[in-house]
Amino acid sequence: MAHSHSHHHAPAAGASGDGNARRLLAALWITGLFMVVEVIGGLLSGSLALLADAGHMLTDTAALLVALLAVRFAHRRPGARHTFGLLRLTTLAAFVNAIALIVITALIVWEAIQRFYQPRPVAGGMMLTIAVAGLLANLLAFWLLHRGSDEKNLNVRAAALHVLGDLLGSVGAIAAAIIIMLTGWTPIDPILSVLVALLVLRSAWTLLRESGHELLEGAPDHIDVAKLTRGLQLQLPEVRSVHHVHLWQVGEKPVLTLHVQVIPTRDHDALLQRIHRWLHDNYQIEHATVQMEYQPCTGLTCALGEGQVPAHGHHHP
Repeated sequence: MAHSHSHHHAPAAGASGDGNARRLLAALWITGLFMVVEVIGGLLSGSLALLADAGHMLTDTAALLVALLAVRFAHRRPGARHTFGLLRLTTLAAFVNAIALIVITALIVWEAIQRFYQPRPVAGGMMLTIAVAGLLANLLAFWLLHRGSDEKNLNVRAAALHVLGDLLGSVGAIAAAIIIMLTGWTPIDPILSVLVALLVLRSAWTLLRESGHELLEGAPDHIDVAKLTRGLQLQLPEVRSVHHVHLWQVGEKPVLTLHVQVIPTRDHDALLQRIHRWLHDNYQIEHATVQMEYQPCTGLTCALGEGQVPAHGHHHP
C-alpha cells in the first residue's frame, strides 16, 4: 500500500489576486461616493427608486470591503492552523454577500408596498439627473469587476452581482423618472423598484446556493465524479478500481483524495506520476492525494466515488 500527493502550482495566482484587489478597491471608491449622492438625492426628490438604489449601494460598499479583505487574506501562505491557507474566506464572503443582498431586497419590497398604497410626491427632474449619474458610476464599477482575470472567483462575482443590482436599480430609476415627468403617475416608482429587486433576488439566490454548496464540501459542479473514476480505469490499464473518492473545493481550487487498486508494477513512482498527470490534464486538479493499493478493497465504503455512498465512516481492512 502506497500513498502520495502532488501540487501543481499556478504561477500567475499572485498576479491574479493583485489584479482583483485593485479592481475591488476602485469599485469600492466609486460605489461609496455615489451611495452618498443617491441618499441625498433620494431624500430631496422623495424617490423610493433612488433610495432603493442607495440601499443597494450601501450593501455594495460593505460587500466590496469584505471582498477586498478576503482577497488580501486568501493569498497568505498556509500555516500550521490553516493548512489550506485562508482561501475559504472568498467563499465565505460570497455567502455573506448573498444573504445581505436578499435581506436588503426584502426591505425594498416591503417599503415599495407601503409606498404603493400611500403614494408620495416625487421630483422627477432631480430623480432623473441623479439616476443617470448613478447609472454611469455603476457601469464603470461593473466593468472594472467584470474584466477580472479570474472569472471563477466567487468573491469577485459576488461583488459584481451587487453592482449589477445597482445598475438595474439605476435603469429602473431612470424609467420611473421619465414616466413621472411625462404623466405624473408616482406609483411607477415603487412598482419598478419591486421589479428590479426581484431580478436581483434571482441572482443572489444562485450565488447563495453555489457558495453554500462549496462551504458544505460539495463536489465542484463542473467535475463528474463517476466519469472521473471510469476514465481513470479505462485510460490507465494498470488501474483496476477506484474507491474512497472525496472531491471538494477550496477557493477556486478542486481538491481530491482517492484510493486506487493497481496491478503490481516495478516502477511505482512512474505510475503514480501518470495518475497525477492524468488528473491534472483532464480535470485541472492541482492538489490530489492518491493512495495506491495492490489488494481488492473489502471495506464497507469501497463504493465511495462510484455512485453508492453508505452512511458509514471509513473502514480499512
